[in-house]
Amino acid sequence: MTFGISTFVWVSPFSTAHFHLLPKIKEAGYDIVEVAVEDASLINWPELLQRARDLDLKITISGAFGPDRDISSTDASTRRNGLRYITDCVAIAAQMGSPVFGGPVYSAVGKTRIVPPEQKIQERAWCIENLREAAKAAADHGVIIGLEPLNRFETDMINTVDQAMELLEETGSPHIKILLDTFHANIEEKNIPAAIRKIGKDRLCHIQGNESDRGTPGTGHLDWSGIREALADIGYTGAIVLETFGAPSKELARAACIWRPLAGSADELATEGLQFYRAAF
Repeated sequence: MTFGISTFVWVSPFSTAHFHLLPKIKEAGYDIVEVAVEDASLINWPELLQRARDLDLKITISGAFGPDRDISSTDASTRRNGLRYITDCVAIAAQMGSPVFGGPVYSAVGKTRIVPPEQKIQERAWCIENLREAAKAAADHGVIIGLEPLNRFETDMINTVDQAMELLEETGSPHIKILLDTFHANIEEKNIPAAIRKIGKDRLCHIQGNESDRGTPGTGHLDWSGIREALADIGYTGAIVLETFGAPSKELARAACIWRPLAGSADELATEGLQFYRAAF
């Protein structure tokens, strides 16, 4: 098992100016830095790769899906932009040696509405069409797209593991799997360990191990021992990454409904989070 932490813990958006975080992440004891790509042009990618290699840090890549990156949008130009963003991030993941590119790739975060059934069907069809195109790029680059269910307050499309697996079946590509965020699962799943077993080893590509309130892991009410046992049962050997928000942008705070500090500081959250991971797993 390897442990990682998202750049979201400290900053949004991440840029070249924040590369000083890498030694801090390494010194804390993490194996992986998960880079959230809000604006790819802000990051000197070759320099990031070299600095990470110098520190013996692996990189994983995650997405940020605002309203202009929605592959299920009723606006064709927005759908095209969303697909372009996903394929660009897949290429970045390959360049950085990340086995996955993950996030709520199917829609925009914060898109929660009641719409006619016909519109829902059409939006899903656009989503599947674009995910199939994205999967071709993932296959070309040897990267897995991690499809992340979000809670009902952040999306109206994919909230549960069952819904995610249905979308995987409809998309029909082995290059799209499930990224499970335990914060969202705590809201939407009846039983997180059972959900992990249902996904299984072949379909689970990444874990974001977040607490019930998005605070420091181990300080909430998640069934961490049950999660550990379920991951062991399916033979999961991938990463567990802490992804929460220390200083979110206004847009991110609104999308994720972050209205208060989640820990004493980002550094405290990072240090205590890893201590818990190592004890728990």
